[in-house]
Formats: sequence, structure tokens, C-alpha cells
Amino acid sequence: MGNSYAGQLKSAQFEEALHNSIEASLRCSSVVPRPIFSQLYLDPDQHPFSSADVKPKVEDLDKDLVHRYTQNGSLDFSNNLTVNEMEDDEDDEEMSDSNSPPIPYSQKPAPEGSCTTDGFCQAGKDLRLVSLCMEQIDIPAGFLLVGAKSPNLPEHILVCAVDKRFLPDDHGKNALLGFSGNCIGCGERGFRYFTEFSNHINLKLTTQPKKQKHLKYYLVRSSQGVLSKGPLICWKECRSRQSSATCHSMKPNSSVSSTVTPENGTTNGYKSGFIQTDSPILSPANSAINLSGAQDLTRNKNVVKPLALSLQVVGKTFAADAANGNSSHGGKSSASSSTPARPGNYSLSPRPSYASGDQATMFISGPPKKRHRGWYPGSPVPQPGLVVPVPTVRPLSRSESLLSAPVPQTPLTGILQPRPIPAGETVIVPENLLTNSGVRPVILIGYGTLPYFYGNVGDIVVSPLLVNCYKIPQLENKDLEHLGLTGSQLLSVENMILLTIQYLVRLGPDQIPLREEFEQIMLKAMQEFTLRERALQMGAQCAPVSPGQLPWLARLIASVSQDLVHVIVTQNSLAEGISETLRTLSEMRHYQRLPDYVVAICASKIRGNEFCVVVLGQHQSRALAESMLTTSEFLKEISYELITGKVSFLASHFKTTSLGDDLDKLLDKMQQRRGESVVTPFNGDLHECVSAQEAAAMIPTQNLDLDIETFQIYQPQLTVARKLLSQVCAIADSGSQSLDLGHFSKVDFIIIVPRSEVLVQQTLQRIRQSGVLVDLGLEENGTAYQRAEKYVVRLDNEIQTKFEVFMRRVKQNPYTLFVLVHDNSHVELTSVISGSLSHGEPSHGLADRVINCREVLEAFNLLVLQVSSFPYTLQTQQSRISSSNEVHWIQLDNMEDMSCEEKLYFGLNEYSKSLQWGITSPLLRCDETFEKMVNTLLERYPRLHSMVVRCYLLIQQYSEALMALTTMASLRDHSTPETLSIMDDLISSPGKTRSGRGHMLIIRVPSVQLAMLAKERLQEVRDKLGLQYRFEIILGNPASELSVATHFVARLKTWRGNEPEEWTPRTYQDLEGLPCIVILTGKDPLGETFPRSLKYCDLRLIDSSYLTRTALEQEVGLACCYVSKEVIRGPAVALDLSGKEQERATISENDSDELLIDLERPQSNSSAVTGTSGSIMENGVSSSSAADRSQKLSLTPSFQSPANSMGLDEGVSAGTGGAGETLKQECDSLGPQMASSTTSKPSSSSSSSSSGPRAVSWPGQLPQGCRGLHAALPPIVILSKAAYSLLGSQRGGKPPTSSSLLPHADVAWVSSLRPLLHKDMSSEEQSLYYRQWTSARQHHADFSNQPDPASGARACHPRRLLLTGPPQVGKTGSYLQFLRILFRMLIRLLEVDVYDEGEINADHSECSGVSQAEGEPWPDIESFSKMPFDVSVHDPKYSLMSLVYTEKLAGVKQEAIKDSKVEEPRKRGTVSMMLTKYAAYNTFHHCEQCHQYMDCTSASQMSDSTLHAFTFSSSMLGEEVQLYFIIPKSKESHFVFSKQGKHLESMRLPLVSDKNLNAVKSPIFTPSSGRHEHGLLNLFHAMEGISHLHLLVVKEYEMPLYRKYWPNHIMLVLPGMFNNAGVGAARFLIKELSYHNLELERNRLEELGVKRQCVWPFIVVMDDSCVLWNIHSVQDQTSQPMEAGVSSKNVSLKSVLQHIEATPKIIHYAILGIQKWSSKLTSQSLKAPFSRCHVHDFILLNIDLTQNVQYDFNRYFCEDVDFNLRTNSSGLLICRFNNFSLMKKHVQVGGQRDFIIKPKIMVSESLAPILPLQYVCAPDSEHTLLAAPAQFLLEKFLQHASYKLFPKAIHNFKSPVLAIDCYLNIGPEVAICYISSRPHSSNVNCEGVFFSGLLLYLCDSFVGADLLKKFKFLKGIQI
Repeated sequence: MGNSYAGQLKSAQFEEALHNSIEASLRCSSVVPRPIFSQLYLDPDQHPFSSADVKPKVEDLDKDLVHRYTQNGSLDFSNNLTVNEMEDDEDDEEMSDSNSPPIPYSQKPAPEGSCTTDGFCQAGKDLRLVSLCMEQIDIPAGFLLVGAKSPNLPEHILVCAVDKRFLPDDHGKNALLGFSGNCIGCGERGFRYFTEFSNHINLKLTTQPKKQKHLKYYLVRSSQGVLSKGPLICWKECRSRQSSATCHSMKPNSSVSSTVTPENGTTNGYKSGFIQTDSPILSPANSAINLSGAQDLTRNKNVVKPLALSLQVVGKTFAADAANGNSSHGGKSSASSSTPARPGNYSLSPRPSYASGDQATMFISGPPKKRHRGWYPGSPVPQPGLVVPVPTVRPLSRSESLLSAPVPQTPLTGILQPRPIPAGETVIVPENLLTNSGVRPVILIGYGTLPYFYGNVGDIVVSPLLVNCYKIPQLENKDLEHLGLTGSQLLSVENMILLTIQYLVRLGPDQIPLREEFEQIMLKAMQEFTLRERALQMGAQCAPVSPGQLPWLARLIASVSQDLVHVIVTQNSLAEGISETLRTLSEMRHYQRLPDYVVAICASKIRGNEFCVVVLGQHQSRALAESMLTTSEFLKEISYELITGKVSFLASHFKTTSLGDDLDKLLDKMQQRRGESVVTPFNGDLHECVSAQEAAAMIPTQNLDLDIETFQIYQPQLTVARKLLSQVCAIADSGSQSLDLGHFSKVDFIIIVPRSEVLVQQTLQRIRQSGVLVDLGLEENGTAYQRAEKYVVRLDNEIQTKFEVFMRRVKQNPYTLFVLVHDNSHVELTSVISGSLSHGEPSHGLADRVINCREVLEAFNLLVLQVSSFPYTLQTQQSRISSSNEVHWIQLDNMEDMSCEEKLYFGLNEYSKSLQWGITSPLLRCDETFEKMVNTLLERYPRLHSMVVRCYLLIQQYSEALMALTTMASLRDHSTPETLSIMDDLISSPGKTRSGRGHMLIIRVPSVQLAMLAKERLQEVRDKLGLQYRFEIILGNPASELSVATHFVARLKTWRGNEPEEWTPRTYQDLEGLPCIVILTGKDPLGETFPRSLKYCDLRLIDSSYLTRTALEQEVGLACCYVSKEVIRGPAVALDLSGKEQERATISENDSDELLIDLERPQSNSSAVTGTSGSIMENGVSSSSAADRSQKLSLTPSFQSPANSMGLDEGVSAGTGGAGETLKQECDSLGPQMASSTTSKPSSSSSSSSSGPRAVSWPGQLPQGCRGLHAALPPIVILSKAAYSLLGSQRGGKPPTSSSLLPHADVAWVSSLRPLLHKDMSSEEQSLYYRQWTSARQHHADFSNQPDPASGARACHPRRLLLTGPPQVGKTGSYLQFLRILFRMLIRLLEVDVYDEGEINADHSECSGVSQAEGEPWPDIESFSKMPFDVSVHDPKYSLMSLVYTEKLAGVKQEAIKDSKVEEPRKRGTVSMMLTKYAAYNTFHHCEQCHQYMDCTSASQMSDSTLHAFTFSSSMLGEEVQLYFIIPKSKESHFVFSKQGKHLESMRLPLVSDKNLNAVKSPIFTPSSGRHEHGLLNLFHAMEGISHLHLLVVKEYEMPLYRKYWPNHIMLVLPGMFNNAGVGAARFLIKELSYHNLELERNRLEELGVKRQCVWPFIVVMDDSCVLWNIHSVQDQTSQPMEAGVSSKNVSLKSVLQHIEATPKIIHYAILGIQKWSSKLTSQSLKAPFSRCHVHDFILLNIDLTQNVQYDFNRYFCEDVDFNLRTNSSGLLICRFNNFSLMKKHVQVGGQRDFIIKPKIMVSESLAPILPLQYVCAPDSEHTLLAAPAQFLLEKFLQHASYKLFPKAIHNFKSPVLAIDCYLNIGPEVAICYISSRPHSSNVNCEGVFFSGLLLYLCDSFVGADLLKKFKFLKGIQI
């Protein structure tokens, strides 16, 4: 940085001499009055800066700053100022002859036997701060604890006690010479010499020990009592060390530094292991985490980052945080000391880590040094100053990555002697280079060895911007093929040189080189070579450029550049070319024209060609140097320039107006002229004045068209919330056991947001408006408003405590699913390790500490949802989020999609596209005039950061525009038209109406100090011009709340209507309608939402420092919002609106059914969705069409001025909508936006200079009753030229250049060869692209998530999701809705819909004499067999079935039977029940207990079950039946196999006498069809985990599906012939098989001596929808005469079965069952504990007794009623236990509904249902027409055909239809009398009954004429 202190350099020799004779402690003598010598030596032509440059005392500045800017502590610049001491900056060893070779300092050997370990004293006691931080250390009075740095332990501080008289005071003065200290390790006291002390504590110095150099920090105790590193000891007075002894220019810290902590807080990019920012904020003691060896220094922020900016800092360089880690010392002339500093073109870490290096990887090494000391491989940064002539980098073999030569590995203590440097390889940087030429050259490292630089190295910057492009990475073959390359074809150096020159020529005078652009050019070139190579068929290789031709070709290419690119060719070394260039530069005169780029090529015979590029262009060199800094670094640089007064020249330049008047005087004059009055606040011209009191009292009209945000969830938000939910379900279903949704019954959450007060308030507002706290049952309705605050936490220093409270809640509530939402998760994602909290940004590593802490990763009931608009930093190779867990916002693609939404999203893509609309007033603009002014100023002030210059100019522009518009019209020509039109619009719009509403203008000023300056200046100008009641100026500082003047708050309250007295605006949205300028500051915009009245976004300060995609896009993201559809429709008629992939929200199969829950809009507050419903999504853009949607406004080209066509400016409320549904006033008219942006006096906002038909203006026709309609329009964005060129869309449909930039400063490209991001990439594809091609830098929080070296697999956290969507699209609303539907789903997962229907036909069956006392547990066989059988069917599912005739039925009046329409199937009554621990489950249930039961543990899922055929003959089927069993290995114990173990013989059965409490005896058969996912086949919990035999009975074609979902179940596969059969067939086969098996088991056990009748004869047959079992008891009747209540309790299936199996004499019962549950169960129905009646769905079947009663295998319906009737007529007992009940789940899929009856040949597409009467065709038809089983059609036909078949029987229950041997449902209007034809069967008494019909269906052989003669029939009946 130039030598504003040049004189001081001359004094160097003098002071050096002085220092050789005097003790070094003179060093701290003060410079505040400049030392006389300095003044004597000052150059007369010294830049006038110097006196102002002295940097005030850092610590004081610190306090001052902290005090000023951190009212609430959240914005600490504190560290901003502490000096960025790179530890080696103290290399100030003195030698009288500065050119002499370094002489190693010889140390006295340590005494015999003493300890020599670094970090311990000679007595062997540990002195490291890390070990002592918790110790209590006693020190004598007058002593202080200080930290010493040992060169061998750069990451540790050694603790010493030193007498404070020998330490300097705060000003760096008054330290006594000498030393007095004690060793706190062994307690030895009284060391009087620092040399002796340093030996004792094993500092092992290679230079003369000096206390000034090695005692670095005061140590202080933190509030927790931890000893930690405190402020620096201020040895050099005020840091501007004059003494040449400290040979750096005054400030060791690189300029940028004022502790430059890069964003990620790593102190200059090192992890805290190397603590260089010694900020006063104290670090926890362990801050010195030992990272040393492992550092990959190549992070952007790292070492050699020349704080390139260094631009102007006080004369100091900062170019040099350089390779050697010396902080920039250097403004010193090279004359005084010229040992070379070697620039860092080699990796600084012991490993060749540079290969991955990223741009800013290295820079110039520090200033010249005098003596050199070794630098040890273990330390993260080379020890000071040693010029390690690293093996110079030469292209040894092309395969090795260049620049990665390893650092020499010397033993830690060894001294490294530099090798002699060949003369030709040094460059002496001329004195005063920057001062003379106004340019700080940037040297872009090319290919080959860079020379050493000496001298004034602060005036050059070395940039590694393109260096990686020349190192061709090693790619795998598949990647190469993907890129179209072959491994062999890499570019020669000559080709690279030519490409570089061509690229520079193409850039032209405005653009700066971009790494990404050049990489694409290199890739293209390689692809060309590959193509050519293939074309030549590997024939004669085309001759490459020979080294001889190179100079000629290079000059030829450069010749077209109009002298912008020069080529210098030298023979010996690059040094010659660079020296020549720098010499020319320093000698040139200002009028001479400089080339922008000089390409230095060294065509050396020995080494081959080498080259580098020296950038000399004013604009380019500055932009390159500034772009090397991270945002944090340049913000610190700016604050440093402001604090040290370096800007004073610039400030004084702007003290005068452009016309040359003194600005302040002029303003004062205007103020006096105006006197006490001020400009009228609104509804009046700028020239109308009123008194201040009057102005404050003016009240605007209440604006009814202001839409107070009603929170509403819009369709896209719902869709995205559902996508999130289905992703969570996918995680739960993934089988990884990482999430068990069935486990949770509640949802709780916490939202973590970046440090922004407004963002916190905004999120709170959303939570309150959405009602989510009440919906989730977290808070009561009344208290939810206050309690919301505990759910939103800012990432600041208090987060630790709040977060611990949250994590305690997580641990204490295992049944609550917690969701940790990390909003804006891309901000500050740095790792904890890379910088302890003490230095670096206050928020450094906090997010990492919270999101990635072990408790969060391990908590099984915690989901982490990271939400981001710019997720690129989360999508790297090390990402912790699986790519399948990303949920992307849906993209509306075409116009049709839009019709549903009132407003459309207008985002970055649309802004970029809008440039092609051709409208006169573009939405994205670049202010060319402003850019020209900036360039002129930048040339004049080369030492200041360009943002400072831009900001001062912008303040002046706005100030002059204000003056020009109010009092001094002569200033009009000096404001840019852009600024003038913005200000004109801003201050005139409130004057037009009584309401006084206006626009918002955002000016984005990232630096807080600049922003405060801008606010003060603009406020001062505004107030002096009397506009303080006209518009407000607000500082948008994330650290503080909004502060708005009281009269403006009053105005806002009036507009809003009903706000409480104490209301104040807390979010930007609250400022809707307020005319104001918001100066938005802070490093990143943090996702705050702006009101619809935002009209202008001024981003002119966002310049070439913003060269990453995230940084650039998030700035423009400020303006993204929802706009009226017409705005896009109009101009976009022919444009495809958003060039993104279509993405439809798909519903996965898991969603299809389980999740068809009512997850729709929130109940608590959904506003009626009418045409003018609330606000769209988060952005609060309210729909602005009138309520009648049909009258859509279309935008038609019209030449009327909008103002005349319908007075858009008046906010008139819509006459149509209801009272609350008013329309929203919009950014006044379209006028100014249409106004041409170039006219010098822009038309004021009411008139529109609509040029050409494309000017958007509104049609005159409006919906009835609506006089004005305000469209929501996108804000206008004004960009700097650099940003404009990156964001503007490119020709040829390529995406804007910004998308190809490095995605985020915390990540690095993996390879310079990679495919281009193309424009059609959806955000999912972009994610995959970034995951492949970027990796996290060392300070990134994900860096530690490296892949497993063995497998290469990355550890993604299973419960972490990422929600990404463009800025301001509505993500907050979406994730709040997600929480709501997640909760609803959990409740639904814990609930089940069960059938709840009362019994039917109950009134016909009076209790048939209770034969048994009530409390009996089991029926008594004697009395039970005397009970009559109740043939009536009571199961409600048969309510539409033919009644079974009984004598009682005959007496019932026909009318009593309800006549119901049978056409549409009725909806059966269900009720929702909570599942209990005894429920049966489907496949969606996962828990720890039953996962073995469900899944196979081994990977080979299918192979561990075996297939066994089992054959038996069936008399009914008359043939052999072959069934297949699929038996998992674990279940083989239930079966008997033949001796060879191959053949299945039988299924084991227990004995009747077995008593095992841990088993049920009966095998359980469950027939299931179509319900492989939804059938309740998991009986683990229902059986309480005991052993049981459960067989699934499935059809052959469904077997693979069932096997996939239920791999651990035994399957019984029906023969293929039954694929179309109904449930009758399944039950028939179950019973046949069981009987056959019973016989086999009896035979087997008989051989073992067991009696045949002792084998257990029962099986359980149950449906796949049985979910819960209950036991009921009648409570004793109380004194009230009311009916006794029924108490019921949930019990397990095990207890029900064990109870029934324990029935005495059970083998005498044929069927046992339980009743169906219903909420209407009364004590009446429980009077009889047992009934003899039909049982269904869940039966214990005695296969021995019922051997001769078969199920009808042709039946599809009523097979159980039919079977019960046959069983009963055979005289067997059917018993129903009434004190148990069964709940059946309403399952929507599968089961009986699966036959769709359709014709085999579809004649037409129309799917008219086929009526049942068409199911029958003539008996002689050759082809049946319907594709359904005949038996099925018959049953369906009979149900509907009774009118035709049995007309006499309709409603005539006295005369039933006679059905013999079979019950069929022939419709509910008909009764059926069932008679069995078998002899000895028990039948209904039917004497005297006249039958109205006869139904014979496959009856027994006993039916004959004799039998039928017994029955009497009505006349004319049908048979």
C-alpha cells in the first residue's frame, strides 16, 4: 500500500543504527508527535494524507466502536479493530547490514537433565494456556499474567507472570527497560533477563529474545472464571511502529485486517489454532485448538490472502498477508532491507494441499525481512519471514499438480538456511509505485516459477485467480468422457498462453477476468483438441505450437486488442518481464496510456515456457484485488479506513456541491430562508409550507385499501408443505430405523434465524398470524401471542442457553417430535473449530455449534429442517443432507398454471428475462452516468476501497437530487437522471393524495459505518430542506430494531386502523405505504420481507467484491416478490415465463392412502378463499383483483396515460368485495416505471411517457363499481455495472453469468474441468451438480463431514431436510403449514377409523331367556345348548341383505322395513379411535420392538424363506389340491419336515391339555387380497410379542407383493385357479387344509402315544382389517334409576384368544366368536354374556366338528352367513362371547371391491356403468361378454333382480322365498327362509307359511320332489 509514510522509510537506517546501540525497548517510544527524524526525512512531494494517517490506539478505537455500534451487542465490530497480528509480524530482528545473510541466533544449551519440550518449562511443568485455563494461579501484587508465543507452538500461548512496570501502558509507552518475571509452572521467581526467562520456558528462539516480540497478550478471566487470551500488549505506540526495527510499516496488521476475520470468522482464515486476531473479546481458553498440522491453507480466506485489498490502509501494505504469512509489513523501501520475500506459489501446508486451491489461495509474501528463521512443517503458517526457497515450482512431470510442491520437512527445532537465490529471479518493486502511477498492479500467477519480490511489495498484489485453470486436474475416465475429453489430450503450455491472451483481448476495457469463464474456455479448447484428434484417426498428430513460434503468435493475437494487451517475451526468467513492466509503470506519466494487461512470457531454453499476467488497468487491477477479499474482510477494511480517517480527502472533496458551493453553508442558508416552517407532509406541493406543529398534527385519511396482512396459505405453499411431509414419511418408511413416526403424538418446534432483529419479529408475526401454536396444541389461545417468542431464537451469544433449554425439552419428551427449523441456513455456516467465539464475527460457528452438535445429531425425536433461498453452500461433496431429502419449491411453468393464482412470483429469472421485454423503463437498470463518475473518482483515490468511494458519491447524488428538486434547480444536471427520478417519485408521491402514502426506496450499504454515515448525511440534508415530515429515513441494521419517528408511526397507525396505542412498526412490512428510504446494512440481506410499497432497490454499491453466486443473488433477492399476473402476462405474451423445468408435485405411493387425511388449509384461520382473499404467501402480496374472478383484467397495449384513463393514484376501495376484502393500493401508477430512464428531467409520476406499444398501461374498462385498481408491480432494481453484466441475461438463451460463478465463498470448485450449468437445469439438477463439483472449504461447517476413506460413502444425517425455494416465495408459510400437517398426520397415525354401527334387526330378538348368570367368564355347555339359535343377522355390514326368515319376522309390518335405494353404495359410519399398544398394524408402522418381526435383518431378504408344496385331495373339489407354503427360516419350527429335511409333512398342532401362558394354541389364518401395504397383518403388539403361528392366505398373483412387504410371515399361496375366486374359496381351502393337517398331526402324534382326540382342533380365521379388541363389563347400577353404564377396556388379541381357548369342554363347540364393537353398546346388549347367533370376521373354528360343513368356494358375498346357517342346521353350537368386542378398521383399498365389471371388448371410451340386469346372457351364448367371474356376476345379479324374479316376495315378509341348503342375498326387500335338506337337520318351523318363491342354488342331492311337496307356495310364484 503505498508509502504515504515514505519518510519513515528513509529513517530506517538511522533507527536501525540507534537500535544496535540501545536496548530494544526504545521501540515503544511514541509517535504521536512525529519523531523529528521522520520529519526531517519526509519527502516534499509526500501525499497530503500523512498527518491524518496515524492510526489511533486500537484498543480505544475498539471501545469507541463497540460503544457506538453495538447498543445491543449484536453487531460487534469490536474485533474490527484489534490488530490482526499475524504472529510473525514481529519479525523485527535487527542487523546492521540488512543485506547480510541471516546469522542464526545461538542459544545457550539447556542445563543437563532439564526438560526441553515445547510448552513446558525446564522444570517440566506445563505452561500452555489450554492446560492452565481453569487453574487458580497466585501471582504477586504488581504482576500480571501475560501470554508468550513460542515459534515452535504457534497454536499455543504460554502463560507467564510479568511485573507490570516492565509492560507498556495503553498508549504503548512508559514500559521500563528490562524485565522481571516468574515462571508459573514451577514457581521459580525473579528472572531479571528476558533471555534467561525465555530459555527457562523453552521458547527455543532462533533470534535474539525480545520481550516486545514474544510477550503478546494480556490474559484475563472470563465471567465463567476461564483464563483466556485478552487484548494485545500494546508495544508499539499506537501501533504505528516507526522504528525500523520493527521493520513493518506502521501497522502489522494487514490493512484489511483491523482483524480481518473472514466471514467465517477464521482469523484471517486460519483456524484458531493460529490466533492472529487478537481481539479483546476473550476467547474461551481452549481457543487454541491445535489444528496446526492439518490445515489446508488453501482456503480462500487463507493465508496468503493478501488481504489484497489492502488498498489504502494507512500506508501499509496489505497486500501481503502473504505466503510467508507475514502480515503486510511493507511500506518500507527496499533499500533498507532487501532479503527477498518469496511469493507464495507453493502450498503453505505441509501437504500438497494446494491442488484444490481456490482462488485466493496465495499472495505475495510479506515485506522484506532481515534475518530468516526456519518455518516448520507443523505450523499452520510458516514462521515469520523465512524465505523458504521452496523448490521452485517447475513443470516437472505434467501429471503432478503444479504449485503443490511440498514444503521442506525439517525437524521442528532445526534452523533452515535459505538457499542462495539466483540473481535473475528477483523483482525489486519500485518505490512509490502506487503513488506515482495510481495503480496497484495485480500479478496473476500463470504457469511456472514466480520470482522473489523485494522492496515495496505492499504496492503489488499476487492473485491465484487463474492458477488452477492451468493445473489440469486428474479426473476419472467417466468424468472425462462426460466432458467429451480423452485422458491423453491436455493442453500444452503454449496453447494455454495463447488462450489466456485471447481471453484477455476479448474481455475488453470494462470486464474483469473471471475464473469460471476462463475455465469454460479451457474446457472448450480441450474438447476441440479431442475432436480434432479423433478426426485424424490418431494419424499424424497435427503439429502443436512450437516454443519458437510462441512469441510471434502471442504478439499477433495481442495486436488486435487496441493496445490493451501487451506481450513481453524474455529469455531468462519471468522476473525480467515483471521488473520491466513495473519499471515502465512507475516512470510513466499520467497522460500516457497504459495497457490493461501485460502478459510476461519467459521462453527459457532450460525450463520451457513460463508466463504470468500483470494487470495494470485501473479498473481491472482494483477489481481483482478487491475481489480477493471475503465480505468480512473488506467490511473490516472499510471500517478501518473510516476510523483511521483515511477517507478525509474524499470527505473533503464531497464537502462542496458539484457546482463548487460549500454544501453545509448552502444548506444552512436554505434552512434560514425557510425559517420555522417545513414542507407540508402530504397532500400538497413541495413548495407549500406549514409550521412544524401543524405538520406533526396532520392526520391522513384512513386508507381502507390498505390490506393488513391476513395470513393465508396459498396453493403452492400447501403443495410444498405436502412434499415436505411425504419426504418425512419416506424417511420413516426407508427401513433405516432413523425415524419412527408411530412413536410420536405431538409436534413441537424451534426456529433459528440469523442475527437480525427484524427477521425475528417477522417470523414471530408469521407464527402468530398462522395460529400454528394453538393448532399444534403447544399454547393456549390467550397466551399464544406472548409465548411465541420462545419458539424463535436468534443466532447470537444468548443462543447457547436458549438452545440448551430446548434440548432439555427434546430429551424430556421422547413422544414429541421436535422440528428444528434453521431458516436462512446458508448464512454464517462456518465451523466452530475454525475460530473460537473470541475472535471473528460474534456469530462465528454458532450455527454449526447448534445444528451439528452431538445431541442434535443423535436425538431420535428431532428433525432438522434447513431452509434457504441459496442452498448452494449446503450442497457440496461434504453435505450432511442427503440429496433425496431436499425439497424444492414447485415451479409454475406455463400460463395455464398461473390461472389459479392471483399473483405470480417475480424472481431473479424474471428480472433477468425482463431485460428482453423491450419496455422503455426496464426493471433492472445500470446507471451508466453514475459508473462514469465512480471511475473518475477511483482513479483519483487509488488507496481507498471502491465501496467507500461509491458510497460517498451516492450520498452526494441523493443529497443533490433532494436539493435540485426543492430549492436549487441548477443542481439538476449534476444528478444522474436515475437518482433524480427516484427522488422525485419518492418525495412527490405523498403530496398527491389526502392519504399521504408513498413508496419505499432501499439503499443497500453493506458496511455499517458507511450506512450510519449515509443516514446521518441524508437526514441532515432532509431536515435542513424541511422535508422531515415528508419522508422518513430508516437505518435497517440487523443488529437493532426499527426506529421510526413518532409522527410517522402515528400516520402508519391511522392507515392500519385498529392498532393498539403502544403499537410500533417492528418489521419492514409494517411500513407499508410509508414514504421512506431504508438504508439496509449488514453483511448479507437475511431474508427480510419488504412491503408492497417498495418501489426502488438501489444496489449501486454492490460491486465486483460480490463475485459469488450467493452474494450477488441474495442482493437482488431483496426485490423479489409476487406481482399481479398482468404485469408478467402483458410483456410476456411471447415469452416463456420462467425457463425452469416443469416440476409437478408428485405423490408417492406411500402418500396415496395413509396420507389422504384432511391436511388442507389450516382450520384455525383460513380466510374464505374469495377473489380478494388475503395475502399471497409470505410476501403479503394481496390479491388485487376484484371479487369477481371471472372478469380478469387483461393487459392490452394502450396509448393512454394511465393517470388519465382512470386515476390510478387514488386508493379507492373495491366496491365489490365484502367489507374486509378491500383492495390494496399499489405503487402509484405505472407512470414512472414507464418513464424513459434517460430523460434528464423525468416526467413526474402521474404522466407516463409511454413510448411504443410495449409500455404497460391499464385498460379503461374495469369491473363494476371499481374506480381504481392497483396492480402489484415488481420493484425497480438499480445495479452497479459489474453486477449488471453478471445478472443480465446473456444472448443465445444462456443463463445469466451469475449462475456459473462460484456458488458461495465457503466452498471451492473441486476441479477446473467441469461441465457448464445450463439454463434448463431445475433446482434439483443444480443441487446434484454442486454436490458433484464443489467441496466445503476448511472453515465451512461441513468440512469435517469427510467421506469414509474405506467406502467413500458420505455421512448424511438421516433426519435432516433441506427446503429450498427462491427468495420471498413463501417458504416460512410453507414450513409452518408443514408443522401443522405433520401434527395432523401423527394424530392420524395414532388414530384409526373404525366402523361404528349399531346392530341391525336387534329389535326382533328379545332376549331369549337368559340362561346364565351375568358374571360368568365361560358358557356352560349344558344350559347353552338349550338356547335357541338366533338366525337373524345382526352384523351391520349386512344391513342391505335379505332378511333371514324367522317366525317373529312374520308379524312385522312391511312398512317398518325401510325402503332404501340400493343404487349407490352407502357410506358406512366410522369413528376415529386412538390406537393403543395392543393394536394390529399395517406396513407403515415402524418401531424398535417389532422391527425384527417385520423385517429380515439380513440383507438377503428373500433367500431365507423357502417354498414348500403341500398336496391333499378334496372331496368337494374332486381333485388333488396343491398349495404352496412360503416359510421363513425363523418360522420353520412350527412345521414338521421329512427326515431328509426337504419335504413338508405337516404343521405342528398343540394338545388340548397344553397350558402355556406365553402362547396361543390356535394357528391364525388371515385371508388377504389387494392389501399388501394396508392389511393389518402385524400382530406383534396385539399378541404382546408372544409366540404365535400366523399364516397369510394370499392369491398366487399377489404373492410377490406380500412377500416383499411381509418377508417374515408364513404365506399360504392359493392355487392359480383361484386367482379370480372370492373369499369363500379362501375360507374353503383354509378349512380343508386344516382338516387334512389335523388328520396328519393325529397320525403323527398317535405314534408318539397321544390320543387322537387330544390334538387341538381349532383354528382362528380373522380378517385383515381387525385392529383392536375390547373387553366390556356392566358397571353396577348406582342409586340413580338410570341405565347402568358399560365400561370397556382395550385388551390384546392374546388375552382374548387365551380366554376363549380356556373355555371348558371347548371341543364341543363348532364356532366361537365375539361381537362387533359399536359406540351404541349398552348394558342391555351385554345382559347375556353369551349368545347363540351368527359370528363374523373373527372366529375360532372347530375343524373337527365341522368336517362335513363346508364353505361354498364359489361365493363372493355372505359366505359366513351361509356357513353359519349350515353349521347350525347340522345341530352344532355357535357361541358368541358378548363381553369381548372387535373393532374393524375402515381400510380404503383392497378386500372385496376389486372386480370392476367391464366388457371384455371396449366398444367406446365412455365408461357408463353396466347395470346388474345386464349381467345375464342367453344360455347358448358362445362368448360371455363381461370380464368378470360368472359366480360373482350371478350374486350381483341376484342382489338387484328380486323385483323381476320374485315379484310376489317384495316387502312380503310373511311369505319369504324358500332357499334350500343355501343362503343367497337377493336384496333387502325380500326375506329368505333357509331350510337344510339334509336328514336330521334342525330347521325353522315353517308350518302354515306360504312361500313366495323358491331358490335352488347348487343344492344337495337330498332335494327332490318329496322334499318340496312339504312346502306350500303362493299362486303364480317363480322358481
